[in-house]
Amino acid sequence: MAGERKRTYVDDVNRSIYDIKDKVEFSYKSDSGLTEDIIREISSKKNEPEWMLQKRLEALKIYDELDIPPWMPDISELDMDHIYTYIRPKTDMKARWEDLPQNIRDTFDRLGIPEAEKKNLAGVGAQYDSEVVYHNVQKELEQQGVVYVDFETGVNKYPEIVKKYFGKLITPRYHKFAALHYAVWSGGSFVYVPEGVHVKMPLQSYFRLNAPGAGQFEHTLIIIEKGASCHFIEGCSAPRYNVANLHAGAVELFVKKGATLRYSTIENWSKNMYNLNTKKAIVEEDGSMIWVSGSFGSHVSCLYPDTILQGDRSKCEFTGISFAGKGQFLDTGCKVESFGKDTSLNINSKSISKGGGTCLYRGVVHIGPRAKGTKGTISCESLMLDSLSRSDTIPDIIIENDDIDLGHEAKIGRISDGDIYYLMSRGISEEEAKAMLVRGFAEPISKALPLEYAVEMNRLIDLEFEGSIG
Repeated sequence: MAGERKRTYVDDVNRSIYDIKDKVEFSYKSDSGLTEDIIREISSKKNEPEWMLQKRLEALKIYDELDIPPWMPDISELDMDHIYTYIRPKTDMKARWEDLPQNIRDTFDRLGIPEAEKKNLAGVGAQYDSEVVYHNVQKELEQQGVVYVDFETGVNKYPEIVKKYFGKLITPRYHKFAALHYAVWSGGSFVYVPEGVHVKMPLQSYFRLNAPGAGQFEHTLIIIEKGASCHFIEGCSAPRYNVANLHAGAVELFVKKGATLRYSTIENWSKNMYNLNTKKAIVEEDGSMIWVSGSFGSHVSCLYPDTILQGDRSKCEFTGISFAGKGQFLDTGCKVESFGKDTSLNINSKSISKGGGTCLYRGVVHIGPRAKGTKGTISCESLMLDSLSRSDTIPDIIIENDDIDLGHEAKIGRISDGDIYYLMSRGISEEEAKAMLVRGFAEPISKALPLEYAVEMNRLIDLEFEGSIG
């Protein structure tokens, strides 16, 4: 209005590309809900070995026994009786983009996946609803003994390796939605990097959930052998519907002696999505686990990557950023369990909330009695862009020996009027001053995100600044 001071605001992440809905086509869709008959049907459709069916049925019993964790955000609007746990797309898996159906190809073309593969990736897997529809890896990696396949292929082609590791880090009893995952899992990735092999270019799996009222339950299993290294990128998105969708994937990561794994995730689920994902890594001596996490979507998110520093001198780095707009409750953070001597951890988490959105950092650091000489830093910073938004930090630090060096810092606040005034006094407009301050806040995290590898990731963290008069 006339006479009032001009105001600015930070818009939500631009979702125009991600919210384009494709025609929902499928070759098979399970009944909604969760029953033993549905699970047997899923296993039958996949032609699975008997041992996998038994794991599914055991997980279903555990799911029925467990309660929803009492600390979780409100998910009362999520009704499993109305979720379709398995939707097979109208294609089998292809090794060439050109062989995919036009509608699926158009989806991934819009997201920039083929372009990213050509320029920056050593291998790509693309999942559409419940199944991987495209998979390709450079011949050079195959010649080095690197295995990068969809998880179903892993189960059938490398059963001894999969049986050794599957469900060992994240068990069905980890929590109720881990049990759900093991009952109805479908799709995902299996990566095995042999001893001493360095995968120089990243591998990427992209998960697209297109159907309304559906769930996606991919399983990712990565094993990095002694002295090897790899960078794995995970991207996720879905269009917005007026019914609840569910994501309950699981990621199990095994980092052996002297190995390094960098795991980067960009999640841009729609605001009707309940993202109840579970990730866990175990690191042997002199190994390194590096997490980079960006959470930009979903109605409710619960995501806390867990790292066990089992070996002496093992390391964990976690870098994360969350952006919650109107109607979003992003409950994110990480967990580090240090049991080896002279381990190190570095946690750097930032969040931005606006329009009544809620960001919550939930973290656990557990330093065991044997973990003498452990050093670590924890930094949690939250920025609220208006009086409607909320941000909370809930750190839990458990220390069981006194030979450690650990620092913790948390900051929650709004954009400083003093900083805005200072920039404006140097000839910068109020709008650009606010934009500069928010960019500066996010920059340390943004630099760690794999922007150079996938075009769509640039779009996800490109926050738009707009001026409004009124």
